Amino acid sequence: MGAYILRRLLLIVPTLIGIMVINFTLTQFVPGGPIEQIIAQMEGQGDVFQGIAGGGDVGGGMQGGDERYVGARGLPPEFIAELEREFGFDKPPLERFLTMMWNYLRFDFGDSYFRSVSVIDLVLEKMPVSITLGLWSTLIAYLVSIPLGIRKAVKDGSPFDTWTSGAIIIAYAIPGFLFAVLLLVVFAGGSYFQWFPLRGLTSDNWDELSLMGKVGDYFWHITLPVLATTISSFATLTLLTKNSFLDEIKKQYVITAKAKGLSESRVLYGHVFRNAMLIVIAGFPGMFIGVFFGASIIIETIFSLDGLGRLGFEAAVARDYPVIFATLYVFGLIGLLVGLLSDLMYVLVDPRIDFESRET
Repeated sequence: MGAYILRRLLLIVPTLIGIMVINFTLTQFVPGGPIEQIIAQMEGQGDVFQGIAGGGDVGGGMQGGDERYVGARGLPPEFIAELEREFGFDKPPLERFLTMMWNYLRFDFGDSYFRSVSVIDLVLEKMPVSITLGLWSTLIAYLVSIPLGIRKAVKDGSPFDTWTSGAIIIAYAIPGFLFAVLLLVVFAGGSYFQWFPLRGLTSDNWDELSLMGKVGDYFWHITLPVLATTISSFATLTLLTKNSFLDEIKKQYVITAKAKGLSESRVLYGHVFRNAMLIVIAGFPGMFIGVFFGASIIIETIFSLDGLGRLGFEAAVARDYPVIFATLYVFGLIGLLVGLLSDLMYVLVDPRIDFESRET
């Protein structure tokens, strides 16, 4: 198993470099880089530029130093050259990419172009919101879907199985953002009740609250966003649990165990559970990362939560390349490590699995 883990870790390096090469190359053809953003801002506001500070030679920019910028005809060439030098665009793309990757390998992500703060500090500042949504949504989905899936497998074909299947399919079909708006209208001071706060992760008087008050305030604020994020997670996980149990229940060892006089609960939880839950439990890291990365931007916007989803969107709009490429690098690395962790979870749940022997 050690050799398999080592091979997977070594494969992370070329995979991550490939991801960065593709995205860096694509940005070379996207118009409207940070210098164009600055020029447009200057022409629109008519004052001197105030946002260069902290740009530096971060790497990851796309515009070359000798390109002509639309709308820059009235600006001195020396000023444009200074902008390119400040952002590091006076160097060839290959040199910028190699510099960026060397810095990233040392986890030196530089500073944001327009926020005058390091990318690491920016990500750490926004991460609690995304961790909150990802962790609680995943836990709630598992706590509800696993018992429900087991019950549906035991009652397969019954009225309970039929109406619960219809309910979870309807929940899966409801877009998360639409459900979020519905929750706000009904429970957050819309047309009906005002039981939950409209925005934010904590109250304005957070620092003045006691420990239990802070805990209560935290859960009070995350209830609606977590529900909106979780609504579509039940269907896949519930049906996966049900089908896994149905496959195991029909196997010969279950029939033999029942023939020996074991009770249904003993057979179900003493024999079937471990085999049936293999794929469900091992998929926990991947599901958490999926919710953590993919389901936050709309929910964060609707509930005014300042997390990684909004950070990535705003960075893409502003062409803040240090933030874009640094978050892409970190998320790609985490995703690859979680893939390895999922494989290790399979082995932990069922030691009979041996990935190393399968490769040979």
